[in-house]
Parts: sequence; structure tokens; C-alpha cells
Amino acid sequence: MSAAAPADGGQEKVIAAAQHIVKSLATSKNAADDMIRILSGFDHRLSSLIRTPSSSSSSVIPEEGEAESSYKAIEDQLEAAEKVVMQWDSSDSLLFESSGDVISLYFAAVDDLITISDSFPSLSAEGKSDLRTRASNTLQLAMSRLEEELHPLLIRNTIPLDASGLSCSIRRLSLSFPSSEADFDTSSEFEGGESATPTSSFAGPTPRHPLLDEERMEIVKSEAAEDLRGLADRMIRAGYGKELAQVYCSIRKDVLNEYLSILGVERLSIDEVQRMEWRHLDEKSKKWIQGVKIVIRGLLPSERRLSETIFSSSDEIQEECFIEITKGCILQILNFGDAVAIIQRSAEKLFRILDMYEVVNSEVLPELRVLFPGQSGESIYNEADCVLSRLGEAIKGILNDFGKQVKTEASRRPMQGGEIHPLTRYVMNYMRLLVVYTETLEGLLGEERESLERGVEMDDDESQNLGSMTNYGWKLYALISYLESNLKEKSKLYEDGGLQCVFLMNNILYIYNKAKDSELGRILGDQWLRRRRGKIRQCSKTYLRVSWTKALSFLRDDGLSSGSGSSGSSSRMALKEKFKNFNLAFEELYRVQTTWKVPDPQLREEIKISISEHVIPAYRAFLGRYGGQIDSGRHATRYIKYTTEDLEGCLSDLFEGLPGVANLPKRRV
Repeated sequence: MSAAAPADGGQEKVIAAAQHIVKSLATSKNAADDMIRILSGFDHRLSSLIRTPSSSSSSVIPEEGEAESSYKAIEDQLEAAEKVVMQWDSSDSLLFESSGDVISLYFAAVDDLITISDSFPSLSAEGKSDLRTRASNTLQLAMSRLEEELHPLLIRNTIPLDASGLSCSIRRLSLSFPSSEADFDTSSEFEGGESATPTSSFAGPTPRHPLLDEERMEIVKSEAAEDLRGLADRMIRAGYGKELAQVYCSIRKDVLNEYLSILGVERLSIDEVQRMEWRHLDEKSKKWIQGVKIVIRGLLPSERRLSETIFSSSDEIQEECFIEITKGCILQILNFGDAVAIIQRSAEKLFRILDMYEVVNSEVLPELRVLFPGQSGESIYNEADCVLSRLGEAIKGILNDFGKQVKTEASRRPMQGGEIHPLTRYVMNYMRLLVVYTETLEGLLGEERESLERGVEMDDDESQNLGSMTNYGWKLYALISYLESNLKEKSKLYEDGGLQCVFLMNNILYIYNKAKDSELGRILGDQWLRRRRGKIRQCSKTYLRVSWTKALSFLRDDGLSSGSGSSGSSSRMALKEKFKNFNLAFEELYRVQTTWKVPDPQLREEIKISISEHVIPAYRAFLGRYGGQIDSGRHATRYIKYTTEDLEGCLSDLFEGLPGVANLPKRRV
């Protein structure tokens, strides 16, 4: 044979193909010895077999004997590959349950078939079959076999999703807002005191499911990934990429749907969501939030990596398969969020919808940009963005409705003893939860400022202080202003002016404490807090004036004289009347105000001290000036019933919420 090199790429391709065939058989332990011997002698002489149209006239033309020998070597190689393929075509066993050597031999046979089918325009000899046609027919059988093997290979090596612990891995509070405005004072939400308030649900950090901490979630066993890649590579090179993609996508879509089912993310229609009771929908929403995090952080990136591994030989098929597999899963997730966004609004649903908004905004949208770059994922991203907008509109609508409910709530039953109204407890604990979502709500309430300013009453000082407040701060300020206005109206349900003041002090202090001890106080500002303390002091002064002015009027010495005779006798009668009237007034105040309730011990003590500072000195001075005139007569104890110590002891019983039937002041012995 001439030593001249082949003159064109076609001859080089033939040589490379022949060398590949020899190498593949040489590395297959189960290949027949005679096949190896045949192909070991299959050298560069094959380059002279083919003479392409582009070959130059100076190309070396193989001698007839050499061409015949090369043809025979390729035919022998083809027969060896056919033998391997036909053996498995008639077998009921699974190829990929065999040893690695068996799988390698099958892959090598397929490689040879692809090489013979694609590398040589025509391989035929006079009176002999077309080798290329034979290789193509056998390759078709091999492709059918690989396509059949793909399903069990994928399913057998898919890693099950461990969803244990999902039921407790997210615990956002679900408030039970009254179903109507008239239910504020009767709803069980307001009957349990502080133990029933929303803040009890925030005792510790939210548990995280272990899947959320896995940086690279494995969804197919790593040892099977190489077999899958080998299978996919050969089907793609053989021109069966479309068939491969159809089977692969069908299997992986079923697996992903099964994962969603395990995570509790159900496929629900809008009508089904609309008809569902909130307590059931709330549970499904919690599972949805957790499921979305696992899907977005773990499953979809893992699905992307799996596609990249298996379809490494074709970026186009890789992208098409990933989109086809995940598109339905993502739309199922988004459809649920969309359905929740248009359910009937109520305040109890706000925080769950806020959770959903945050997971779409901070998890879904950013990850979709990474997973679906460019135009391929634009429609999916746009759909997610629309769902986010609708959830945002639902949040703003619920907040606006909540403000109207707080402003117009019209329960007519006054709280016994002037205690804290359930509306106050509910609204302030609701507000405490709102500040957890400060960053989210700041972004949502950008256009609300003007409408809020129109609906809120404020004096000039507050107006100046609130001028620099954010829109979100304005929203919080407006909600509390609505509450304070409503409480002022509710105080008028009490006939006793003093009890009106006690009611307002209790409720304003509750508002103050809830704001002071949370992020709410920082948002509203120090001046706002100082003004609430000022309102409490003003109510305290008004209480003293309304409740004690009459009793203290009997301790004034107007109309009294220290003279003798008829004038002195008249003065003593007036003095007795003053002591008598003071006793009656004090006993009535004691009887009534021991039933009143001031829950806060510090405020209760401050009011008692304020009363003592006004009553005790006045009584001591009056008793010291005129007590001797009564003690010198008969029945003195009818008029001077109490010492100053007795009065101080009686005042200590006020505002304790005692039963009213037997509430009588302690008399001196």
C-alpha cells in the first residue's frame, strides 16, 4: 500500500471510524476472540476504500484486494455488533440491570453501528449487501431497545422525596377575625385574654425542613446518571433525540408531579379554592409555601443539573426537556397562588397571603430568572410576576378593609369595669404582626399616602412629626387612629364620667405598651409614644375632677364658723352635714370603683396615689380643724366614721375588679 496520506477529510473519517471500531472491541472483555483478531488487522488501508466526489485525481486508489479485505473487516465488525443487539432484542432481561462490562459492550456495539451508518456514504461490494443499510436497520432495533430501557432505568434510580416533618416546618399565625363587624365583642378570639392573642405563636424560630438546607438535592442516583448520559448520547447521535426527549419528559413530569403530591401541593381549580373553608385552605396554603421553597430551592435546580448531565451532548434538547418537564409544575404552583389572591377577603387571611407574596417575590421570581434565562423562560417569569401583583393587590385590599372595620366597628356592649376592649387587644396584636412584614409592606404601600392623610385626624404637632414618616408608617398610624377614635366613641357607652376615663386610660395604655415594646414604636416614633402618655395623664386628671370633685366639696369650710351660741350650733349642724355627706359620697365611690378594673398594676397604683394626694390631705386638714367639735358631742361616730388611715386603706381597694355586692369601706373601731 502506498504511504501517501489520504487527500481529503472523507478518507480521514474512514480511518478514524475504523480505529474506533478496533478500540471498542479491544476494550470489551466479552468480545469474541476471532472478532478481535479480525479488527486488529483493520488498519489505515480502509482509507482507500472510499473515493469521495471531492477527492483529487492524485488520490490513492486502493488495489482491489485491499478494498475487499477492508470491506470484509468492516462486515465482520458489523456482524459482531448485530450479534450483540439481536441477542438483547430477543431477551426479556433489562440491559441496565446487567454488569458494567455488558452495558459497555452494548454501547460499543451501538457506537459501531452509528459509525458505520454515518461515516460511509456507501459500503457495498459487487453482489454483497449494503453494509450501511444493514447497520441502520440494526441501529433502529438498538434505539427501540434503549428507548424501552429508559423508563425502568429512570424510575428505578429516582430517589424518593423525604417529606417527613413538613406538617410542622412552617407555623405562621392564622388569626380568626370576626365574620362581621358586630362580632368583635362576642367572638371567642377576644374572650381568652392575653393567652389567646396572636403573639403567643411567635415563641421561637420557625422550624426548617431538612430539604431546605440541602445545597444540591439528589433526585437520581449518581451511579445511574452515567448510564443515562451514555444512553442519551447514543440516541442523540443516532438521530433519535426527539423520541428520547418524549420518553424522558413524560417520566420526569410524572416524578415531579409525585413530588408535588408528597409535598402537599395539590392541583386545585379556582372554583375548588373559592369554595374551600378558610381553615382548610389555610392548611393547604402553609403546605404550598413550604412546598414552593423546596421545589424552587431544591427540585428545580436539581432537575436542571440532571438535564445538563444527561443531555450534555445537546444543549438544545437539554433546554427543551427542562422547560417541558418543569413548566407544568411551575404553573400548578402559580395557579394556586392566583386562586388564593382572588378569594373573599378578610383580615384573618392577610398574614398567610403575605407569606405567599414573600415566597413568590423573594424565592420564585429570582430563581426563575436563573433557571430560565433569556426568552425561553420569559412567559413563565411573566406569569409569576402577574401572580405576585395579584397577591399584592389582595394584601392592600385586606388592609384597607381592615381599617374600615376598625373604624366602623359598632358593638354596643360596654366592657365590665372599664377593662381593655377586645377590639383593642385584637387590633394591637394584629399590628404587632404587621411589623414582621415591614419590608414587604413598605414596597406595597407606596401610593397609599394621600388617601391615608385624608382619613386621619391629627393636630398640628403630630402632622409635623409624621411628615417624614414612610407610607407604611402612615398606614400603621392610620389604623391606630381609627382604633382610638372608635374607643373614644365606645367610652360614651358608660354613664359614669369617671368610668369613661378609666376605660380610655386602660385602652390607651395597652396601645402604648404594645407599641413601645415592639418595632411598632420605632416606626411610629418617640413623639407619638409621648403623646399617648400625655393622653393617659389627661384622662387621669379628668377622672379626678369628674369622680372626686363632689366628695371633696364637702371638705371645704365655706359656711362654717368657730363661734358659740346660736351661730355655733348652726355651724355644728352644717359641719355634721358635711361629714355625713362626705361619708355617703366616699362610700358610694368605694362601692362603685372597687368593681372597676385597671389591669396594669403600675397605672392602677399611679391613679390611687393621685387620688390619695388630693383626698387624704383635704380630709386630714378638715378633720383636724373641725373634728374636735363633733367628738365633743353625742353619736360622734355617726359623722366621723373614718380616720385618714381608714381612707388610705379603702383607696387601696379601688380598681381591683372586686364583686360589687358587699363592697363597703372599712370603718374605724
